[in-house]
Amino acid sequence: MKRYLLPLSGLALVSSAMAATPKLDTGDTAWMLAATALVMLMTPGLAFFYGGLVRGKAVLNTMLMSFVALGIVGVLWVLLGYTLAFGPSGNAIVGSLQNLGLAGLNGELSGTIPAYVFVMFQAMFAIITPALISGAVVDRMRFPAFALFVALWSLLIYAPLAHWVWSSDGWLFKLGALDFAGGTVVHISAGVSALVAALVIGPRLATSKRAAIPHNVPFVLLGAGLLWFGWFGFNAGSALAANGTAALAFLTTNTATAAAMIAWLTWEAVRGGKPTAVGAATGAVVGLVAITPGAGFVSPIASIAIGLIGATAAYWAVQLKHRLTTDDALDVFACHGVGGITGAILTGVFAQKAYNSLGSGVLDGNLAQLGIQVVGVLATVLLCAVGTFALLKLVGFITPLRLTTTEEALGTDLSAHREKGYTEEEGPLGAPVLLGGD
Repeated sequence: MKRYLLPLSGLALVSSAMAATPKLDTGDTAWMLAATALVMLMTPGLAFFYGGLVRGKAVLNTMLMSFVALGIVGVLWVLLGYTLAFGPSGNAIVGSLQNLGLAGLNGELSGTIPAYVFVMFQAMFAIITPALISGAVVDRMRFPAFALFVALWSLLIYAPLAHWVWSSDGWLFKLGALDFAGGTVVHISAGVSALVAALVIGPRLATSKRAAIPHNVPFVLLGAGLLWFGWFGFNAGSALAANGTAALAFLTTNTATAAAMIAWLTWEAVRGGKPTAVGAATGAVVGLVAITPGAGFVSPIASIAIGLIGATAAYWAVQLKHRLTTDDALDVFACHGVGGITGAILTGVFAQKAYNSLGSGVLDGNLAQLGIQVVGVLATVLLCAVGTFALLKLVGFITPLRLTTTEEALGTDLSAHREKGYTEEEGPLGAPVLLGGD
């Protein structure tokens, strides 16, 4: 008899009626295949976003930090990560090993879609999350150390956290924490881990930091646009069906992002400067982050408030960062950590049963949900702060974490990869290029 797999997670949001008689739905499957591809595109989009923000000597290394996550996590998720997150009959902390190497999933269903589609959709979340962390340590962390850190972090921090929040066995799921598409699992985890990584590895050289103005703003805008586009799969796909919840998440995602971009540009103008392209891109990304946990739970009007509040909180967190010694190079904590925390808490305020029967917050008179959301945030912060610190120390025992002073001054592209992003009149290793004749 065919066994049907149904991850009853905060992400899946599948009704008990569907669980009773699961059937393959080709419309849902087609949508989820497309949504998975959209989420995959977000990681290259992130590469362009981060790559444009760094100095030209670090563009390739920065972009490769995102791309390499596609390879490392793409393999580890199939071998072990998926079962640690969603393996059935696990405990409150981690999944079982029943699906080790995806054993037992061939021909099975996850709700109304093939289990393999659910595996791939979740893989794209697992891939982009450690890639986000790279923005805090660009231009000084050694590439081998980062690659090893990504492998360990994806298995020992991301997978258990996904289990806590999205698996029916997870303790935060049982507590009732609401996280529609990854406010805690993806963004708070990445933001907190990025802050810890920046502290452990230390700041860039003063000369490197002074030179680290965004070297390619069109790259930044391109990356933000790809992220915005892919985020429709990220959030609307988290309904795991082509239904009304997906439509709601699609709408709230765009609305919150638009509001956040306007808010960021307004703050830039109010503070006596001028609205900038980098500010527009950053505000949009913060809006995407802030709406993620509540996208399928809140009203379109509430999504405007979430975008405005999330962008305001992140904007001022960036201003505060300049007064601190922590060198979170690309403001990962301010944008993803603060944005994710703000969105997670506001989900406890704005979630309404009128928009999703599985979510109810302060607007519905459910004050307890706000407390549950705070518990989820604090648990995520604690796991990621302690876990990231321990993993970086472990990696540091195996291989040096950061470049030497000479390597950093040379630039991470040449020192780590023997390549240059922009040759001008020189070859990739500094050899002259013949522009005419012999």
